[in-house]
Order: sequence, then structure tokens, then C-alpha cells
Amino acid sequence: MNCNFSVLFRSIALALCLVPAAATWAAEPPDLAPGVAIETGHPLTAEALYLLLLGEIAGARGQIDVSAEAYTQLARRTRDPRIARRATEIALFARNTPLAIEAARIWSEAEPQSEDARRILAGVLASGGGERLDEVQIELARILANDSEQLEQNLLGLNRALARLPNKETVKAIVNRLTEPYLKEPAAHFARAQASAGADDNRGALASISRALELRPYWEPATIFKAQILIQLGSPVEATRVLADLVEHEPNNANVRLAYARSLVSAQKLPEARQQFQALLDANPGDRDMLFAVALVSFQLDDLETAAKLFEQTLVAGHPEADGIRLNLGNIAERRKDDETALRWYGAIGPGRHHLDAQLRIAFILARSGRIDEARAQLQSIEADETGRKRALIAEAALLRDAQRHGDALEVLETALKSRPDDPDLLYESAMVAERLDRVDLMEDRLRKLIELQPDHAHAYNALGYSLADRGLRLNEAQTLIEKALELQPDDPFILDSLGWVRFRMNDLPGALAHLERAYGLRADPEIAAHLGEVLWALDRKDEARQMWYTALSEHPENSALADTVKRFSAQ
Repeated sequence: MNCNFSVLFRSIALALCLVPAAATWAAEPPDLAPGVAIETGHPLTAEALYLLLLGEIAGARGQIDVSAEAYTQLARRTRDPRIARRATEIALFARNTPLAIEAARIWSEAEPQSEDARRILAGVLASGGGERLDEVQIELARILANDSEQLEQNLLGLNRALARLPNKETVKAIVNRLTEPYLKEPAAHFARAQASAGADDNRGALASISRALELRPYWEPATIFKAQILIQLGSPVEATRVLADLVEHEPNNANVRLAYARSLVSAQKLPEARQQFQALLDANPGDRDMLFAVALVSFQLDDLETAAKLFEQTLVAGHPEADGIRLNLGNIAERRKDDETALRWYGAIGPGRHHLDAQLRIAFILARSGRIDEARAQLQSIEADETGRKRALIAEAALLRDAQRHGDALEVLETALKSRPDDPDLLYESAMVAERLDRVDLMEDRLRKLIELQPDHAHAYNALGYSLADRGLRLNEAQTLIEKALELQPDDPFILDSLGWVRFRMNDLPGALAHLERAYGLRADPEIAAHLGEVLWALDRKDEARQMWYTALSEHPENSALADTVKRFSAQ
């Protein structure tokens, strides 16, 4: 039986009328164009017609594996490149790698001039693992050699073609080998940079992308990629310099300016970042993403008025992060001491990833206004997974601790530990409450157990060491514990504060001063200020101590530890 495709497609259309209307492709591959004949001259037999009908109807009914098998069988018989292409697409959609490889190979052989066929064949071969690496490299090498007009695009596509190979060192080796003949092309070095980055060789990636930019200065994607690598290498300031040069060269390029603004955030240059985001917003008034960006940076800069205004505009603009914006607006209201507005924003946050945070904040506002029992009921009513319930439980203990109800807080935590005796967070929190109750034995028991469970828990070592030092107990052991904590987390200001405090207790005033000044330089925390002032006082630098305390107290009037220190020394 012979027929052409116009007759065939009328038959298919009739057959598909029998398929329920609701049965559709989840992600439909492109259809073959109707009204064309099979190019190979292969007769369209009844079997071939059956396979084509089977492939289409099975696909429409969601039976993708059946459709892929039918189309691949048809490709074997007809050797028609369009049939083979469709078979490849359906097999890929079905995640059937063996059928996709067979169909792509037929397509490549039936249409040897098709770079798409070779590219997809190479990608499918790569997705099959490491068994066909030689074939993959041969196909990719042919693509690079046979199409000089598309050479840059094909070089930049190498990493995509090899993306499914699990061993990224292998990908890097293949890309380096394939690009060897094309090292005069900037894209070859870009491809090498991408492969190196994929293999976690950021130094190699930086060298390659720098070479690409030597060959093609101010190349936008390469410059942005170089900045990303520099950020990964811990050099955000250098990344901003690289992008600043590109912004100066292309001042009207919004994509470049956006990358520059983001790099400034990474470098913690927030005023400069806001300036760049604002320039983008000025160029696109009402752009919800730019509104959101300027609002966030303003919030981080403590410009609460600007942040609140822009967050509200972002909500009106329909930003998809609506609940996250409401959470920020609630936080701004809290910082303005406007609890009523904060409760309104938090209460408007629906189910989702921000809901638990909003409920916790509601509870703390209730507790802060003296409604402790209502706050506890709020926390206990939260519906969440195990992690969320634990957060609510720890929050309940925290608000009880803040209300000086340490016994109740410990009871909440001890009850939870009965069912989860090895939970690190519960052990740590119960130790901190036990310390407030001066139950040193229980505190030490909890922290020792936590250290046994997590030998790298720096704050467990620090908490135990500080508590011993603050009571003047076993000072040598306390110093050893704190030094272990600092070894695990160098430059942590609170651990440095503990080390300074134990040195003070050991009467090493110069050593105490050095550690406490370093800690305060890293974080101007009121309790660090209290300790530093006390050391200055002991060194007979009383005016400096008073200045330290009063400055910190003006910024943190609610801190009881600092206030107690100032009160104690004011009488002297």
C-alpha cells in the first residue's frame, strides 16, 4: 500500500478524533509538517501507517514509551530524517536513552549535513554515561570542523552537549582536547573556562576566561562570567572592578549594570549597589524586580522609610515574593516600634515558606507586650513539620527565658528532650537555660553530650569554656575549650570575646585587651563592649572605659548585661 503524507495526516486526524480531548502531551514535541512525501522512496506500507498512527495516538494518551518505540521502529524502516528526528525528540522526552541514541544515529546518517542531528547525537551519547566517550568526541569534533560559520556557537555549546556526563573532570579533559585546534578563538577559551568551573577548578577557569577577554575585550558574557568566578574565589571587590569597567564601556547595557549591582552586593558595597539598582529602576519605572532590589538594599542600609515605601510599591506591582515582602514590612514595623502594623503584616502571610517565620514573630510581639500565655498558645498551635515544630518549641523557651521564667523554659526543653535526647539544638538550648539557673552541672552535662555527638560544634566548646571562665572555675580548662572553639571558627567575634574574658580572669590584661579589641572591631556587640570596658578600667584607662560603655548603652539601652556593668562601676 502506497500513499503520501497528506492522505496519511488526514487519517491521523480522523484517528485522533477518537482520543479523549483531555489526553494531551505534557510537553509536546513539534509535529511533522503535513503534506510531504517520504524522501527515501521507502514504500509506506500498512505496517508503517500503523506505526505512525500508534506513535501519535499513544503520545496523545500519555503513553510516551509506546510512542517512542513506535516512532523508532518507523525510523528504522523509512530512514526518513524527519521521522528519525521526531523519534529522537519523543525518546528524549520519555528519557529512553537507548532509543534516543538509535533514533539520533539514524537521523544523523539520513541527513549527514545536519549539524542539529550531530549535536543532538553527541548530547544523547554523552547522556548514556562513559561507555561512548570516543563516539561523543568524534561527533563533536565533526561539528566544530564542518561549520566554520557556526564555530563560535558550537564551541560555546560544548559544555551543554556534555552536561549529562557525571564526571566533570572528564568533561574538562574532553573540552580541552576538542578546543585545541581553535585557541585563536575567544570562544574556545570561554568553553575551557566553563569546563574548569564545572570541575571546581576556579583558578583554571579564571586563567581561561582572562585569555578569552584578551582576545576579545569587553565581551559581555565572558566579563560577567569572570566576575562570577572572582566572587567564587573570594575576590568580590575585584569582581566589581571588572564589571565597573564594562559598565563604563557599555553604560546603556541593563544586563551589565544589573550584574555590576549584584557584584556590589556581594562585596558589601551597599550604597553603591543601591545607586546602580536605582539607575535601572529609573530606566524602567515600575519594574517589580528593580523595585524589590532597591527595597532590599535600602532595608539592609537601615533606610527603613525608603524600604517600606518601595516594598509596598512592589506588592502593588504584583511581585511573586508577596509573602516575603510582607515579612520584611512586618520587620520594618517592629523596628519602628509599631507592633500593631507589624501584626497586621505578619497576619496577612498565608501558608508557605514564610508562614512559620511570621507566626514566630507574632508570638514574640505578644510576649513583648506581656501576653506570655497567649504567645505560648500561638506557638503551640502552629501546624508544621518536625523541623518547624522544633523551631516553635525553641522559640517558646526563648520567650520564657526573656521573661525571666527560666524554670518554665527549661521544663519545655527537657520535655522535648525526652523524645529527642540526641537533638543538638535542644541540647544546646537547654544548656543555655540551665546556665541561667546556675545549674552548672546540668549545663556541662548537656554541652559535653553535644560535643560527643558533634565534635566540631564550636559554640558548644565556647559556651562551656565561657561559663567556666565567668565563674572563675577551672580556668586552664576553660581556655583550652575556647581555643578549640576558635580553631573551629576563626575570627568569630563571640569566641574572641570569650578568649579575652578568660584571659582577663587569668589576670592577663594585655592578652585580654588584644582579643576583646579584635572582637569588638568585628562586631560592636553590647556585651563585648561591657567586657572591653571592664578590661580598660582594670588597666586604669577609666575615661576610655566610660566612653565605651556609654556609647554602647546609647545604642543598646535594653541590654541588661551592659546596663548592670555600667551600674556596678558607676559607684566606683
